Amino acid sequence: MTAVWVSAPGARRLFRKGWRSLFSAENFRRTPTALPKMIATYLGFQKFLGARSHARWAAHQLIFWGCIPAALITFPLTWGWFTFTSDSGAGPGYAMRIWGIKVLGFDSLSFIGWVMFHGLDLAAVLVIPGAGYFLWRRMKDRGAITGQRSAYDMVPLLALIVISVTGLLLTFSSIFLHGGGYEFLAVLPMVSVVFTLIYIPFGKFFHIVQRPAAVGMQLFKYTARQDDEVFACRRCEEPIDTGPYVENLRGTMRDLELGFDAWAEYCPRCKRVLRGNAYLTQVKKGFK
Repeated sequence: MTAVWVSAPGARRLFRKGWRSLFSAENFRRTPTALPKMIATYLGFQKFLGARSHARWAAHQLIFWGCIPAALITFPLTWGWFTFTSDSGAGPGYAMRIWGIKVLGFDSLSFIGWVMFHGLDLAAVLVIPGAGYFLWRRMKDRGAITGQRSAYDMVPLLALIVISVTGLLLTFSSIFLHGGGYEFLAVLPMVSVVFTLIYIPFGKFFHIVQRPAAVGMQLFKYTARQDDEVFACRRCEEPIDTGPYVENLRGTMRDLELGFDAWAEYCPRCKRVLRGNAYLTQVKKGFK
């Protein structure tokens, strides 16, 4: 699926230039704080979403900060990268080991111990309201309903909710049912996780690949601005964007054989003026 996405000229340029900027030693040498700042603001806290809607930003944050710890816990445990072992047969002490090396000791009855053993529950509690908000919005918001696709937009949200709910059912069984039905309930999150992993390339989960590349593109634009390579509009001379970014846009339009890549050198206002003049001189003059 990644190969199909990258086959499009625009996506290919974004992917190539984004990752190139992300791993550029030259960019790091010139602006060593730019990459950590963009990872924190653009990828982590996603501040650009706040300009659209504070509710959408909050929901994105709930999903993001729920999925990140869930992945950091689940995959290393599954692959055996870190383990939890009891310090003694009688005491509540536990040791967290990474590749067999003890890195942390804690009391299983303490707050830290509770967080350690309920990390996935906490992640699920974050994901459910975030995914639930977007699911509600997909069913109620007219703008979202118009452009949504069930398989692309709805299924990933439902998958996140199913994983979270079935995971919480294990804790419910352990605390309130004394382990009743645990073996059956344990199968449900495993099946839902496998389905979600298979579905990643076919829904919005593909943002896992796309967003880091977008951070690279932001870094590409930022480093160009540091060199004062701001491109001015050909008509009004107002700044449009960085020179390399405008040239990148022109290159994409040429790849698509659109035939009007020169329009990238004009600001949005001047484009509207030029289109209006073209209409008056080329179209309206033919009316009698």
